Amino acid sequence: MAIELCEDLWCPLPPSTQLAMHGAELILNLSASNELIGKHAYRQQLVMQQSARTHSAYVYVSSGVGESTQDLVFAADACIAENGSLLGQSERFVRHSQLVVCDVDIQKLQSERMRNSNFLSDRVGVCRTVQIPRCGQPTDFETSLLRSYARTPFVPADDEIRKEKCAEIFNIQATGLAKRWEHTHSETLVIGISGGLDSTLALLVAVRTADLLGYDRQRVVGVTMPGFGTTDRTYRNAVDLMYALGVTMREVSIAAASMQHFEDIGHDPMVHDVTYENTQARERTQILMDLANQLNGLVVGTGDLSELALGWATYNGDHMSMYAVNSGVPKTLVRYMVISTADDFGEPAARILRDIYDTPVSPELLPKSSDGAMTQITEDLVGPYELHDFFLYHYLRFGFSKQKLRLLARKTFSGVYADEVIDKWLDTFMRRFFNQQFKRSCLPDGPKVGSVNLSPRGDWRMPSDAVCFENL
Repeated sequence: MAIELCEDLWCPLPPSTQLAMHGAELILNLSASNELIGKHAYRQQLVMQQSARTHSAYVYVSSGVGESTQDLVFAADACIAENGSLLGQSERFVRHSQLVVCDVDIQKLQSERMRNSNFLSDRVGVCRTVQIPRCGQPTDFETSLLRSYARTPFVPADDEIRKEKCAEIFNIQATGLAKRWEHTHSETLVIGISGGLDSTLALLVAVRTADLLGYDRQRVVGVTMPGFGTTDRTYRNAVDLMYALGVTMREVSIAAASMQHFEDIGHDPMVHDVTYENTQARERTQILMDLANQLNGLVVGTGDLSELALGWATYNGDHMSMYAVNSGVPKTLVRYMVISTADDFGEPAARILRDIYDTPVSPELLPKSSDGAMTQITEDLVGPYELHDFFLYHYLRFGFSKQKLRLLARKTFSGVYADEVIDKWLDTFMRRFFNQQFKRSCLPDGPKVGSVNLSPRGDWRMPSDAVCFENL
């Protein structure tokens, strides 16, 4: 904790800058700043900017209406900012005392400083350090937490902001794919189309890329590869969408090839185990790779960031591609990406995209039921993606411990999931995140679109045999 006084905040080099370099994470400013037209907004910007510049929590409080005055008016302006974001502020011009109370996350600030190389430089200047004894009993974090956390941290709650973010990400994906398409001098893009969310988003990006480069959409080759679990709904959506978008459509069934493979390796096709499922995923990848060779094409990957985190992909199956356009987009955002761009492609594509938006997430690797319905729902197997994306964001972005993730999730999803359900899927997330690193260590290239990314070449360098001690 460090202290500034009044106009310290306004000077060219605020003392809190050096104080932060010496380790201060909480800056307090006692001020007597009078009110003028426009001054409140400017003062608040200074507080927010200084908290961002120093990766600190900045607590500012000025004199209130009870302050003696002659030519000046004081309005009890107070606010709390954290790393550039305003957490809370007072009501100005009231005639009673008030408190502004917020939670600040010191661990989050420490994580930001670790990422900023400026905080690793030699500390300069002289600071006076005063030790203050702790008063009172430790607070029960779980019951006293005032701060709220978004259930979907990757997805903005505001409709307009969400649409802008989706459009920007879509442009990043298309721009990255355009560069790779030009660089490789490929004639075509080859994509496996399942009728699910991920492959749909990849197809839309490919079509937008073709338009961006002035290429005929027929150079995008969509391949539907029905198997034992493919439902009529997803098959029809896949085929209809390809026709609606004007891309080249190919259909190659994997049933016969998979049955031949079962016979070759001596696997009973009535045993629906991991071999049964992964055989189909690898057969589809082989088809795409061979078609790409045949058509001088580039295989576009469809897997998303959430699947990479959980390792929910078949190694050397759908895990592999030549450029993975969705690798930086979490599952909770993929759904909004698809629906937010639906109207851009006109009818009937928009109608099909809306139905894909409503389709449950499934790999469709197990046989259909007698009435043709899905028998395999992803979130029944690995847990709700909104929980996993919540864990993923706070774990990767700020390095929160498993204990802290549990407490935050219990508060955030109170009334949505029981505590034991949250604990179960948090255990699953931590176990799979560490056990499945080997898949991320050989991840194909793909565009980074946000602050959380799992590329082993930049953002997430973790050995494949790393152990999560919190799970021991």
